[in-house]
Amino acid sequence: MASTSSPPDRSFRTVGVVIALCWLAVFFDGMDVNIYGATMPHLLADESLGFSTALAGTIGSWTTFGMLIGALAAGTLTDWLGRKPLVTASVVLFSLGSALCAMAPGAAVFGAGRFVSGLGLGGLMPIGLAIVAEFAPPRRAALATGLMMTSYHAGGMAATGIGLAVAPEHGWRWVFWAGVLPAVIAVPLVLKWLPESPGVLFAKGRTKEAYAVADRFGLTRPGVTQAPQAGAKGRLSAISALFAPGTRWATPLLWIASFAGLLLVYGVSTWLPELMRASGYSLSSSVTFLMIINAGGIVGMLIAGRTADRFGPVKVSALWFVLTACGTFVLRTELPLGAAYAVVFLTGIWLFSAQVMVYAATSRVYAPSERATGLGWVTGIGRTGAVVGPTVGGVVLAGGNAGLGFTTFAVTAVLGAAAISLVPLVKGGRRDTTPALLTAEGRPSLP
Repeated sequence: MASTSSPPDRSFRTVGVVIALCWLAVFFDGMDVNIYGATMPHLLADESLGFSTALAGTIGSWTTFGMLIGALAAGTLTDWLGRKPLVTASVVLFSLGSALCAMAPGAAVFGAGRFVSGLGLGGLMPIGLAIVAEFAPPRRAALATGLMMTSYHAGGMAATGIGLAVAPEHGWRWVFWAGVLPAVIAVPLVLKWLPESPGVLFAKGRTKEAYAVADRFGLTRPGVTQAPQAGAKGRLSAISALFAPGTRWATPLLWIASFAGLLLVYGVSTWLPELMRASGYSLSSSVTFLMIINAGGIVGMLIAGRTADRFGPVKVSALWFVLTACGTFVLRTELPLGAAYAVVFLTGIWLFSAQVMVYAATSRVYAPSERATGLGWVTGIGRTGAVVGPTVGGVVLAGGNAGLGFTTFAVTAVLGAAAISLVPLVKGGRRDTTPALLTAEGRPSLP
């Protein structure tokens, strides 16, 4: 019989291996996403590929379209197939896609490689978020999410560093060969050390294994309410629960906030170097901006995670979106190089963690048995923004107007702030029984 007592003591030390493995996987996710932006000047200069700015934006959108499919599929299938197999499959997919890009004779094969990478990249994120939300120490879910997501920006910085060090001398293909490393490094570690979700194990009838994992990591032993329903009926039930009375209006608002956040993340990650070049900065300085904004992203995750555990992820996300709007709008002006570096760093603090706090808020909106599906659909629908972002950047740059690109990002950030701010107003009174997300009084803590 499942325990109904309060959960055992759980700290970052007891669940450190879980968060570390998710960190490593998402590090490679961030590296793969940012490799494209880091090599963009070299891709455009390679006449054998036949790239133009408009085509490069379209291929960036193929990547994010793959992410959309991957996120929706993974979020829906993870409770059926398990977290561990899908993490493994996701890493293998984006490593394979990077290999295809490295060997591509032209734009068509290169675009196919980015689409395959997108399937894996999109699948990994909602699973990693669901794992961290489940294993996070009590009342530290937002901080744990922020810690995991620092890896995305560390990966982005690594991609930029590899691009700066390798591409000018050896060509852009060697940068994409570095994207095959995840399959060699992360997959064996995940297969050996990453635990399966106790709730998923319980739903599969593997009760002893479920209890053993829960006891090992200090989680409450799962019962019927914590376990997802099995089979196709269970997957349909989890999707329909996103529009139950307590969440039917919160769900589309989370989708809009995720759309805005991911448009910003992928639009900026793809086009920041070219936008800064169009604003008059040199090639090396323009690529360095991508490293700086990711450094700001790492700092922002740590600040946002700790702040959100105290004040709630909705408030932090809304404020961070507003500050992102201010930062991107300031970049329209022609700043001295040092001032531009400072503004880009500050914008990185706000931009990336605004989106991550949308995920943290999502974890608090849905019940445990629906959380993976909810995160999958929030990230999946949000990927439409990731599709739009690179395309908009390409169109704007093709027209030669960098200022319009920064204005578009600012308006998008305001949209994200408005959507996430409305979530507490429309959220019903459903009780989330996940101990990690309850206040000291035993009530769910959303804002």
